Amino acid sequence: MVTTFPLRVDAELQPGLSRWLWLVKWVLLIPHYIVLVFLWLAFFLLSVVAFFAILFTGRYPRGIFDFNVGVLRWSWRVSFYGYGALGVDRYPPFTLREVPDYPAHLEIDYPERLSRGLVLVKWWLLAIPHYLVVGVFVGGSSYVTTENGQVVSSGAGLVNLLVLFAGVFLLFTAGYPVRLFDLVVGLDRWVLRVAAYAALMTDQYPPFALDQGGHEESLDPAGPAHASAVPPAPLP
Repeated sequence: MVTTFPLRVDAELQPGLSRWLWLVKWVLLIPHYIVLVFLWLAFFLLSVVAFFAILFTGRYPRGIFDFNVGVLRWSWRVSFYGYGALGVDRYPPFTLREVPDYPAHLEIDYPERLSRGLVLVKWWLLAIPHYLVVGVFVGGSSYVTTENGQVVSSGAGLVNLLVLFAGVFLLFTAGYPVRLFDLVVGLDRWVLRVAAYAALMTDQYPPFALDQGGHEESLDPAGPAHASAVPPAPLP
């Protein structure tokens, strides 16, 4: 799979997942959920600052951009460990930085220039078709708020249902079907692309494409090394 979209989401299915750990991950993740509440509050406030910076200068402040990428990255690791994928049993680190040896990665290319006109409409008007699709994926009214691109979930959706199936497979077979994993990651990737667009981090419209699989091969030579990693072997 090759993508030119400036956000890259990669994940590797951990072999030998626990049969039962997924049943209690919601408890184990409580510290992360508490931290993420404050991180997303900061994300929202800084996105407002970025909105006006783009409107008047056409540039996204680099410090704010790096922080917001870190929040999305942290959220993706928590989601991959928890009920967005159940793809790993290794506890996610408490950091905004990239962790090369953790099996979930997120990178966004920094935009040197952004449209001053698009910033007025892309996060609410232009993104409406994607919000409708993403709402089906994650349930509730929306996964991406139209003001700041915040990742939230307020009800059961397609991802929740598929991850529940994965949990049942783990419980009774100690295996995670690879095709199911590829589909789940593809849905998560779609959601995160929309989140980045809605958070004003790119002017490139997210594709209506379900790019499945754990790894993306970036056309950018400066892309992360893990983007071309070999997909995980199927579990029994």
